[in-house]
Formats: sequence, structure tokens, C-alpha cells
Amino acid sequence: MLWEQLLSLKRFGDTNKRLRKEQDETRLGFEVDYDRIIFSSEFRGLQDKTQVVPLSKTDFVHTRLTHSLEVSVVGRSLGRKVGKLLLEKHPHLENIHGYKMNDFGAIVAAAALAHDIGNPPFGHSGEKSIGAYFKDGEGRELKNYLTDKQYQDLCDFEGNANGFKILTESREGREGGLRLSYATLGAFMKYPKESLPKKPTLHIVDKKYGFFQSEKEMFADVASELGLTKRSDEYLSFQRHPLAFLVEAADDICYTIIDFEDGINLGLIQEEYALEYLITLVKNINKAKYSELKTTEDRVSYLRALAIGTLIDEAATIFMAHEEAILAGNFKTALLDVSLYKAQIKDIIDISVNNVYKSKEVLDKEISGYEILNKLLKAYGKMAFNYYSSNMSYYDKLLFDVLPETVRLSQDSLYNNLMAICLYISKLSDTNAMLLHQKLKGNI
Repeated sequence: MLWEQLLSLKRFGDTNKRLRKEQDETRLGFEVDYDRIIFSSEFRGLQDKTQVVPLSKTDFVHTRLTHSLEVSVVGRSLGRKVGKLLLEKHPHLENIHGYKMNDFGAIVAAAALAHDIGNPPFGHSGEKSIGAYFKDGEGRELKNYLTDKQYQDLCDFEGNANGFKILTESREGREGGLRLSYATLGAFMKYPKESLPKKPTLHIVDKKYGFFQSEKEMFADVASELGLTKRSDEYLSFQRHPLAFLVEAADDICYTIIDFEDGINLGLIQEEYALEYLITLVKNINKAKYSELKTTEDRVSYLRALAIGTLIDEAATIFMAHEEAILAGNFKTALLDVSLYKAQIKDIIDISVNNVYKSKEVLDKEISGYEILNKLLKAYGKMAFNYYSSNMSYYDKLLFDVLPETVRLSQDSLYNNLMAICLYISKLSDTNAMLLHQKLKGNI
């Protein structure tokens, strides 16, 4: 893969090539990507979506929105650090094409900002609930109306693929979705393959999938423009855009350190653990400054900032050490999986899993969220099928009439109807999903 292609400024619908050296330096295309994401209604909806603790009323616990903002900040720093080193290694990118260090930071920041935009309410429990409805619930009856790949899209409903759909799906008045640069879309795509065939390997690209069949054509256009390396001639599967490794690293850094911090502030993890485990990631502590901090929140915040800085430096070093292998498609793991701090990171994640992710508060609310989405899918999934088969009941018509205008159903494709319903439900905030659930139960 070539950086000149990977840094493409092309947007959906372009007929002329966009050149970096002709960009307006006061409003660069990659920075426009960030603006379009942050002003989108889908991004705003993340303010009431679960990060770790569902439906938390505690002001210091992260939502998907605050998490996404923090990942974008880490991603920007990481992208700039790597960009500086890449331009030193490949000076023609700047001297001939006009790329700057901050371009790399802007691409990674925008992709990182959007990395959770496709996640449904109630976190991963929401994803599992949608998939289970089609795999094990009433949605199984629809399998014979779908192709194998279409059905797999639904059974393994994937937030990453849903995010690509949100960013790129055309609708009336919004052709090409948010019309982001293809470089940003490539960096967003952690798993550039379709849902089938499922061939688990140790390669990180095979961990999940990255686009639905409904966005297959759009994805193929992005991959072609960026010059991503094909991994198969039988189905759509490509090597990652190199900057996707940086987006992933920024996310890994934030959820490792900040979920741990949330656990401490909630009292689910003792402060002593923070001292013991975070200090292993911090090279130099200003002991005088640290001793002046009087609250647990301030002390943990100080250690968190230092730990994040350490891991940003570490991720940049790993990326540059393996840059040629990454471009050749021969790097098969996440950056932090080969980190010098791998053992320390694992220790922190293990504590977060046992004390936070598996805490009674989190598990109880995940159970509730799972059931809420299952109820919504039962009602709206049945309505989508009955609309497709021209057999709508009075209740179906009521549900249809209160759908937002952006939800388009047709009698031409059951798959598109089901994807439209899943997209509608996935965009709901945790609170609005609960309110809709109450409405369906007859509680006004």
C-alpha cells in the first residue's frame, strides 16, 4: 500500500481529484471530516449511551460521547506524533504532495471520534440483543427470505459495520451520508471484510467484520480508491488502512486507563490498585505535586494523564518499528498487543473486568437493556416483515406511522427493511429506548 493513495481526500460523488497541495490551509478536508461528525445528530446521541456503566447518573462516569471525545484527543496526538516521523522517513509526501504532520492527526482524530457512532443502546449488550433476536429469537423465521450474508449481518449485528452505514448511507437530501474523506473512512474501518465467510484466524482483521451487504458497493469503492491490499479473490476482505491501527490504539489506551479510573471513582476498585498498577505505566512522578493532591479523583486523574502519555509514545514507537510490515499487510495484531507494557495493561484490564464490567450494577442493567431491545425488535421486526409482505395489522400501521421520516421501508427488499429498523433502534439513546419500551408495554 502507498501513503499517497492512503491519504486520499476523495469524497462520495467527487468527479475531480482533490490534491493536498491545493487545499485551503484554513479549512482542510480532513478537519472538515471532524466537524461533520461532531455536528451530526448521530454523534450527539452518544451523550446518553452506555460506555461501561449503563444509565449511570454519576457525573464523572463516561458515556459513549465523552469516551469518543477522549479517544479522538488521544488519536490526534498519536497521529501527529506518527505523522512527524513518517514525513521524516518519506519526505516526498510533504515536498511533492504537500501533506503535513497535522494531516495524520486530523484523520486519526476524525476516525476515532466516530469509532463508536454505530453502537446501539446499552453497549455490547445491545449488540448481542439485536443479533440474538435473529439468531435465536423470532427473527429466525426470516432466514429463508434472506441471503446467507444478509442473514449473517443480522445474526452478528456489528457496531463497526453499523457505524460505516451511518457515515456513508445515502438518504434524501444527504447523498453519501456525511461525505467524509476516504482516508478517514479507511482509518475508521478496523475490520475491512464482510460478515461471511467466517474464518477465524489469529489475524486481527478476522476478529469481526466491518460493513453490511447494504454498504458493500460503497466499501469496495473506498478500498479501491485507497489501494487497500486484497486478502481474498472470493469475497471482500482487505488489509487494514495503516492509520486504523492508530485509531484502535487510541481506543485501547482510553478504555484500558479510563474504565479503570471510572471503577476507582465509583468505589468498585480500591485506590491502592490505582497506585500499584498505574505507577507501573508511569516513568516519572512529581512526588511533591502528587502529595499535594487531596482527593482520590485528583490523584487518579494525575496518574491517568501520565499513563496515557506513556502509552501514546509506546504506540507511536511500535507503529514506526513495523511501518513497512503494516504497509505490506503483514502486521497481524493490535499495536499494544506487542507493547513492552503488555503485562501491565492486561493486569489493569483484568481488574476492570472483574470489578467493573462484572459488577452487579453493570450486569443488572445489561440484563434490562438486553430485554428492552428484544421487545423493540419483536414489535418493529414483525412490522417490517408485514410491510414487505403487504399484510400489515392495525398495530403495525400505528408503529409505522410514528416512525421518523428518515426510516424508509419498501416492499422490494426485506433485508433493507430489517436493516432500516435495526438502524433506527441502534440510534436510540438508552433513555429513549426505555421510553419506547414503556410505550409498547402500554405505559404512557
